[in-house]
Amino acid sequence: MRPVFVRTAAALVVATAFALPVNLLAATPKDTLVVAWAIDDIITMDPAESFEISAGEIMGNSYDRLIRYDVNDPSKLIGDIAKSWTVSPDDKTYTFVLKPGLKFASGNPLTAEDVAYSLQRAVILDKTPAFILTQFGFTKDNVKNQIRVVDPLTVVLLIDKPYAPTFVLNCLTANVAAIVDRKLVQANEKNGDWGYGWLKTNYAGSGPLKLREWRANEIVALERNDNHYGAKSKLARVIYRHVKEAATQRLLLEKGDIDIARNLSPTDLDAMSTNKDIKTTATPKGTVIYISLNQKNANLAKPEVREAMKWLIDYDAIGKTLIKNIGVVHQNFLPVGLLGASTEKPYKLDVNKAKELLAKAGLPNGFKVSIDMRTTQPVQGITENFQQTAKRAGIDIEIIPGDGKQTLTKYRARQHDMYIGSWGADYWDPHTNADTFARNPDNSDAPKSKPLAWRNAWEIPELTKQADAAALERDGKKRKESYEKMQADFRKNSPFVMIYQQTEVAAFRSNVKDLKLGPTSDSTYMFKVAK
Repeated sequence: MRPVFVRTAAALVVATAFALPVNLLAATPKDTLVVAWAIDDIITMDPAESFEISAGEIMGNSYDRLIRYDVNDPSKLIGDIAKSWTVSPDDKTYTFVLKPGLKFASGNPLTAEDVAYSLQRAVILDKTPAFILTQFGFTKDNVKNQIRVVDPLTVVLLIDKPYAPTFVLNCLTANVAAIVDRKLVQANEKNGDWGYGWLKTNYAGSGPLKLREWRANEIVALERNDNHYGAKSKLARVIYRHVKEAATQRLLLEKGDIDIARNLSPTDLDAMSTNKDIKTTATPKGTVIYISLNQKNANLAKPEVREAMKWLIDYDAIGKTLIKNIGVVHQNFLPVGLLGASTEKPYKLDVNKAKELLAKAGLPNGFKVSIDMRTTQPVQGITENFQQTAKRAGIDIEIIPGDGKQTLTKYRARQHDMYIGSWGADYWDPHTNADTFARNPDNSDAPKSKPLAWRNAWEIPELTKQADAAALERDGKKRKESYEKMQADFRKNSPFVMIYQQTEVAAFRSNVKDLKLGPTSDSTYMFKVAK
């Protein structure tokens, strides 16, 4: 994808930076933040479709939504473009009043019409993240009646059931609820596509930063949006450079060719610990890394095989080496920090136990299987380690490497055998992970929603009922107990081998100020960073 943009000063900075050999680059410009990051997972820049880790950060910096959570305390919600909101006594009507005088980056006014249009558009397009909204009863047929404009500054959402209000409000912090410029999108609409073709590679937001250029697997360039209602971006522009190799990121950082490195290995972090020109920051992330087993594969569908795989991960070795300082071993679908998250870790490397389970499954000599893997670290190292330990039990694993877009596309079509990937919380509520790992309301090939359980063809009617009930439970203690029960069932029976919870670490030049990594993919705010 190579969108066309006006050749601005920011674009010229980008062009100049990429035209020069790395060893000839000077220090980064004072008004520009340059970030090295593996961004090959980005598929689209449309918030109604964007559902990838890297794209999530771009959305969080470039699009506003009604409300956000406080990154210093994710349990607290704060207004973004909403000045206030109320919930009806029956917990089914949500009314939002907007801040006055809002504008998009284009200069167009931002009103309740834009809010209603944006949410309606996400539901009607029905792309991957739409379920975050449609789970409240919004459909293509009813959404224009259920999301209504009262006046230029007031919008009302009518939902189908009395869900826990915190659950509903947390969902509205997700990227899919981002507000797009209705006039601009409609001006670029073709054949009734709601501007889908255009917005995939363009920008129509009101956030602190605005998208100026995206070259897939190369760069994303953002610029300050002077029309933003709140505090303006401290820097004129932020440029993300696609650099997959940790060693290359480290070299660029040490030389001053970049300001921030995002994918450094434990070895690189240790090596730079004595460099006075480089600092690090870290935060526990609401992201879990797992291996999943497609239940369409007859061997992987055997309960004994599912359990055997969980005894073939060398969790201790991975924890001490591959994820040292960047993650902690975690064997549950809820990351620590969310309500009800379990810290139980019953599994360890036990090849003999795995062999016993394979024998019970009628596979005493093992079998052959493949795994799709994004070629980044520590994912590649974990996959290769798993390949070696599984071989000791007779399981011959073929590793199929690819970039983020390739592996995700195949995985979302459930055409894999096994897949190693990550899942980041879309909003700060336990249902965000229960809804995808422990819920699969329709296991057919063409369902309305496609959670991770569906991608792996795991049919779970009872667990789905439990997840639905937990979302409606308003008693915090009972809700917590529900998620603990679901995780115990999941650990034993699921086709997911949970490996670790991410601790995101970034290394940065000492002149970079106010960098704070957020707990979710869309809450690392580069517009707050200074130099």
